[in-house]
Amino acid sequence: MATINVTRSSMPDFEEYCEEIRELWDSHWLTNMGIKHRTLEAELKKLLGCEYLTLFTNGHLALENILEAFDLHGEIITTPFTFASTTHAIVRCGCTPVFCDIDPATFTMDPGKIGALITDKTVAILPVHVYGNLCDVDAIDAIAKKHNLPVIYDAAHAFAVERDGVSAGAFGDAAMFSFHATKVFNTIEGGAVCVRNAEMLQRLCDLKNFGIHGPESTPYVGGNAKMNEFCAAMGLCNLRHLADEIEKRRLVAVRYDARLAGVPGLQINRVPDNVRFNYAYYPVVFDGYKYTRDEVYARLAEQDIIARKYFYPLTNAFECYQGLPGFDPKDTPVAAHVADRVLTLPMYADLPLEKVDQICDIILG
Repeated sequence: MATINVTRSSMPDFEEYCEEIRELWDSHWLTNMGIKHRTLEAELKKLLGCEYLTLFTNGHLALENILEAFDLHGEIITTPFTFASTTHAIVRCGCTPVFCDIDPATFTMDPGKIGALITDKTVAILPVHVYGNLCDVDAIDAIAKKHNLPVIYDAAHAFAVERDGVSAGAFGDAAMFSFHATKVFNTIEGGAVCVRNAEMLQRLCDLKNFGIHGPESTPYVGGNAKMNEFCAAMGLCNLRHLADEIEKRRLVAVRYDARLAGVPGLQINRVPDNVRFNYAYYPVVFDGYKYTRDEVYARLAEQDIIARKYFYPLTNAFECYQGLPGFDPKDTPVAAHVADRVLTLPMYADLPLEKVDQICDIILG
């Protein structure tokens, strides 16, 4: 029996990719913002409705660079219900994460709990769009404006998601996207940041390319976080098939919904009517169900079906932060409750619907 993984990377036809990279053998320009890099940037600006966008070698470095670009020193309000990258980026940039609890329906930061966390040390808010669910961007924006704080969105899960026709890249002062191989849209490894002005864009370009402005001019200290031409070429190929990719994922989600919606003890994701979704993940919260999350996980694994406890543990429970002040999952009880019960089921464009039925049969059996 072939293993069903929780996700499977989308790839173009081999011949399509080979044709896309053919000119690289003529130019020998393999990195450093070549034609593929520039073309992908232009295409993403159009898709995301973002005038100021730049590519990175991965989403994590994109997030670290945007935090550095804002020159932040102090406390950043964020969520523990996220991938390790979010919290690690804050810590690696010398700031202190302050954890806000989540909304139990959307799994995103609860705006009603942000205000109590703001102090004179607060320098930014870093919310996370989770599973493709958008944060309450209006409420967060109002709080940020009241306290004169920048909002930097971790939009790793929200590529191509729109609310009322507005892209996730348009919310906040900056938004980071991840193009990792497991994402709806991938460049093998990669990421991008959308910002609101040319000055911040230039700062990001300085940070990701050693601060170099020309062959004899390096006015800033920077590192190396540029996307190479082969990754950009993969992105150009995958971008052509994005609509089809999302539609196939939608059909998988529809099948899951048909089998699991309304079952007592199962909480499934709900997409608002005004949101254009990307179906990045299919989370299920097992709360009062006849099987616990861990029992379902084990039952699936027995049939070589790999689900994922995503996100478990919370980042404020990581052992690398154990004993540090502020890192206690008891301070975020809703997030802790969900983390102990959530399971993301296999979700990818080419997942056969009969396999979805097999997964649901195991869960419901």
